[in-house]
Amino acid sequence: MRRSNFEDQPTDYAAVGATQAPDLLQYPPHGFKPYEDSIKIGSGEERFHAASASLLSWQVQRLAGFEVTAIERGSGDQYKGVKFAEDGTPIARAADHAEERFAADGTPFVTSGTSAHLSGRVGPYRVRGRVRVVYVDEDPRRVAFAFGTVSGHVISGEESFAIEHRSDDSVWFTVRAFVRPTGWFYKLLPFLLLRRRRRLSTQYLRALSPAWARDVRD
Repeated sequence: MRRSNFEDQPTDYAAVGATQAPDLLQYPPHGFKPYEDSIKIGSGEERFHAASASLLSWQVQRLAGFEVTAIERGSGDQYKGVKFAEDGTPIARAADHAEERFAADGTPFVTSGTSAHLSGRVGPYRVRGRVRVVYVDEDPRRVAFAFGTVSGHVISGEESFAIEHRSDDSVWFTVRAFVRPTGWFYKLLPFLLLRRRRRLSTQYLRALSPAWARDVRD
């Protein structure tokens, strides 16, 4: 049996990379609900690099209670997506040809085009489905990546995760997303979509900061 590849399983939404848009919360893709939350997770260069390594090796998802399986690494240039300048103008993204890197447990770091299967729970809600990494950004003081849903999810959209080492030496973790319901349950009860989104972000934030509730939010 031939293994499915990137061309077989594109994301199930059109606005690929839009979690980078500065005005996402004001102008989300049509029909989608935006979300963003940030938390301070420490300070210093060592904390920044440790958190970045956790981020790029799926540890945020695992520590949030999800199983991450069936990881298929992308070539890095399969899915370049789109990048936004500070004024919101979309610009071309360079292909990622970085050498493959691994976490201490052997998990390969994410690259553009990588896909994986996530399964777990968000409170009482079950989450299960395949996602595809649509971009990876690594700068000296900021590391981020995003994945989008592949067909079969009850919710469609994109999530991004970013670690930022700010000028005051603090380190922050930010989760952004835009989502819309595709399953009948969430279409019938749309308020549950936001409730699920909040629970999911809480699990992600707690993954890198067990004391998240005591930290100062933006």
